[in-house]
Amino acid sequence: MHGELLKALCAACGHRWPFTGEMTLETACPACGAAGRVRPDVVWFGEMPYHLDEISARLEDADLFVAIGTSGAVYPAAQFVAEAKARGARAVELNLEPSENTDCFDERRLGPATEVVPAWVEEVMKEAA
Repeated sequence: MHGELLKALCAACGHRWPFTGEMTLETACPACGAAGRVRPDVVWFGEMPYHLDEISARLEDADLFVAIGTSGAVYPAAQFVAEAKARGARAVELNLEPSENTDCFDERRLGPATEVVPAWVEEVMKEAA
């Protein structure tokens, strides 16, 4: 939903393409040739995130919603947990500290993601076995 740093976006024509080089004001779009209008293909504050329809559809079908490393303060992503819960999903927060919407979660585990996430995944895998 936030885009990809290894892609470029032309603000002139909307063309997206893989990009790994140095991006400068002289970088030209391969589709329309515009220079000075190429930027990383990432969503900046105030822009609409990508794939919201697909995210909404997946939230409808989810039986488990897991948020990892989020403030729970930036919308529309901050509302995803409430949407998933309204459709019956169990919600788990794996975070360094409680998020702003921590009360929306059924379960929370706090600590560094490098520790909390692997431990939680291991538990889930044991339960599934």
